[in-house]
Parts: sequence; structure tokens; C-alpha cells
Amino acid sequence: MTGLVLDLFAGPGGWSVPLHRLGVREIGLEWDQWACRTRAAAGLLTVRTDVAMYPVRPFVCRTRGFIASPPCQAWSRAGKRLGLVDQPLVHQAVADLATGRDTREKLLAACRDERSLLAAEPMRYLHALNAVGEPEWIAMEEVPDVLPLWRQYAQILRGWGFSVWSGILNAADYGVPQTRRRAILLASRVRTAEPPPPTHARHEEPEGLFGPGRQRWMSMAEALGWGATDRPVPTVCAGGGPGGGPEPFPSGARKTLVAARERGTWAPHTSASPLVRQADWSWSLRSNNQTNATVRGIDEPAGTLFFGHRANECTWVARSDAPHTVAGAAPEPIRITAAEAGVLQSFPADYPWAGNRGQVFGQIGNAVPPRLAAHLLAPHLGRVLTADDFVLAA
Repeated sequence: MTGLVLDLFAGPGGWSVPLHRLGVREIGLEWDQWACRTRAAAGLLTVRTDVAMYPVRPFVCRTRGFIASPPCQAWSRAGKRLGLVDQPLVHQAVADLATGRDTREKLLAACRDERSLLAAEPMRYLHALNAVGEPEWIAMEEVPDVLPLWRQYAQILRGWGFSVWSGILNAADYGVPQTRRRAILLASRVRTAEPPPPTHARHEEPEGLFGPGRQRWMSMAEALGWGATDRPVPTVCAGGGPGGGPEPFPSGARKTLVAARERGTWAPHTSASPLVRQADWSWSLRSNNQTNATVRGIDEPAGTLFFGHRANECTWVARSDAPHTVAGAAPEPIRITAAEAGVLQSFPADYPWAGNRGQVFGQIGNAVPPRLAAHLLAPHLGRVLTADDFVLAA
């Protein structure tokens, strides 16, 4: 079957990166101007539009695959979660749209969060496409609390002849350096819908009778190119000033880890340089500023990172591993960079992000991890992924 892939709420390209690399024609509908600029810089075909207002007609008799990742802000634990309050209204909208009845205006007026009803928009498109036997396959993603809604979609789609699977997947099980859990719906007219087999696990598995075992979850250090075992350790320069050089993290400075390494102010703990005295530090990533924030060492995957929310700013924090440390030498917490955040979401290290820091973080936080997307899409596209298909670090 020929045709294009339609991607609703396409964002900066979480689904698009694997589609583009696999040579699949895709068109994304997206409203955010900075996400659209990022997509343009990445060479992705995009229509800047409000998905709720755009007509389905241009895609009828042209659509092979259908993707949707509605905005998660109304449902996310990082926000007020008014989507849960509005959930009965969203279910009603889905049920109505599945029969061709458009009650969105009335239901929207009753919603506590106007974004809640966007989760029903995929059904408007699917109802029109189903009339001509399209699409061949469907992939949708949202935060875990949306799973009951995906189950409603699944029931409707089965009535239309689709094989459907819905459930929760952990992105770390597919090589993403982040334990990001998401509600997934997969549907197909031509094959049994089922989740892709995990490629990674918390602990490395030995080879068995049926082939190699799963790899250990990818760590932040591996993804960022720091190496899983070659732990970066900040050096504390003796005395500062002439002969000693500047300290790597002067008081009040917020330097990035990567920049520090490039400046030469990182050194392995075996360094014997006469100009430095060593203190052993290990680095961890704190997922937000809250008291219950997840803190993971660089030899682990990150916790779920709510990039783009000011209250959930992610920072690198140092912990001493040595019984005796140099007084006053502990580096200050360091804000994660947008480039690092993108890699931890499994985007390519050189991805052409557009916008300022906040605009880029917002795009990253709302995107599907491309490496997870690749595994979800590959069976529908008749592809088998290899370990070299998606290299995270440049």
C-alpha cells in the first residue's frame, strides 16, 4: 500500500526522525512556531495549523500511516492535571466523533482545560479516513494517565476491523537513556498489533538458546558520549590565578559539563598533573527542583524529565566519593543544556533546534523519544532495526 504518514501534533520531530531516516513520506501538523522552525531546519514537511481546525479532506485516499501524540500538559503530573477532571467529556467527544457527530464546541465549553479535548481530535481524522479503508496502521502516544482513553479508541478501532494493542511502555527498555513511561496505542489492518520486543533491561542479560540477551539500560554517560566507565571528574586547580589556572566552576558560574570538558578543566581521576589536586566526584542528574525529585547517577538512565517546565528544571549535581575532599571544592549544581536534554530524549546530538533555551526545552519535553518511536514504527514499515540505526551521541 502506498501513501503518506500523517502525524498530528508533530512537535519538533520525535516520530519524524525515524521516519525520515527510513525514507518514509511524512507530513506533520503542528501549531507551535518554534517546533515548526525546528522541523523546517531538519528538512521535515510541515503544515503549521491548529489540528482541531484543519480539514481531513486533503488526506483522504492518501494516508497509509496515522500518528498522534496530543499535547500532554492537561494530563501531565508536571501540571494541574485538569485533563483528569475533563476525562468524561473527552470520552464523550471520542464516542460522538466515532459516529460522525461533532459535539466538540459544546463539550469544550464545559472543559476545565481547553487542551483536554485535543486528545479526542485523532478520532475526527480516523472516522473520515476509515470511510475509505484508511489508514493501514496507527500509532499513538501520551502520558500514562491517558491509557483509559486509548482503551476506548481500541474498542472502536476493533469494531472497524483493526487489530489493536494498548498499554504502558518504558522508553528505557528500547535504548532511550531515560525511564520515561508512556501510554501507547498500536493498531493495524494487515498484521497483529503488539508491542515491539524490548532491546534493553535494567540488568544485562546473558546470551540464551534463542540469541543474545537484552542489553543493560543505556546510561546518561553513554548517551552523552562520556563513556560508561570513564567517569568525568572535575579538577580543582591549585590556588587559581597564574600557574594554577581558573577553577572549573567559580562561585556563581553555571558552566555546562560539556564546555568544561572542552576547556580541559575535566581530568580522569588518575591524572598526576602537578597543577591540580584531585577530589573524586560523581555526577547525578536531578530531575526537578521539588523535594521528591528523582536523582540518578550518570551511569544510569535519567528519570522522567519534564523539560520545559520552569519548576522542574533539571540540574547536574555532584556527590563526593572520597572520604577526604578539598574544602570548598564542590562544584555548584549545573543546569542541563538543551543539547544534553535533547540527547537524553534520544534526539541526534546535532539536531537543529530553533528558539531560545525555554522554547527548545518546551519542544523536547513534549516530544516522543525518537528511539522509542523507531521501535514502535519499524514493524508497520517492514523494517528490522539494528544497533547502528540510531546513534545518540555525535
